[in-house]
Amino acid sequence: MREGWNPEAVVKLPLQVTFAEMPESDAVEADIRKHAEKLDEFCDHVISCRVTVAAPGRHKQQGKQYCVHIDIKVPGHEIASTHNHEHEDLHVAIRDAFAAVQRRLQDYVRRQRGQAKVHQPQGPAV
Repeated sequence: MREGWNPEAVVKLPLQVTFAEMPESDAVEADIRKHAEKLDEFCDHVISCRVTVAAPGRHKQQGKQYCVHIDIKVPGHEIASTHNHEHEDLHVAIRDAFAAVQRRLQDYVRRQRGQAKVHQPQGPAV
């Protein structure tokens, strides 16, 4: 347990989970909530987090592909997974979508803190 950490003081991330073309699942929602709460470690001023989980119909060459899309709102910006993350294993699709959003959220925080990478201008080619 982290020193000075109070589980009752943890801010609950405003989370909205939508299941499309599949039944709701408490286990899947718990997995999503676990991943979403980790986002608070990177940015403590998330306004909302919307997660859409869908199970599209069968494709010709592959089995059922679960699709996960995430939209996060922070003051003045919206951060989204750039594309739907699909995988036959729903938990892998959830993990991949949150990993993508986490990277984008980390970049946002770095920019807000003025820690974004600055590229040096290159001289003329010889």
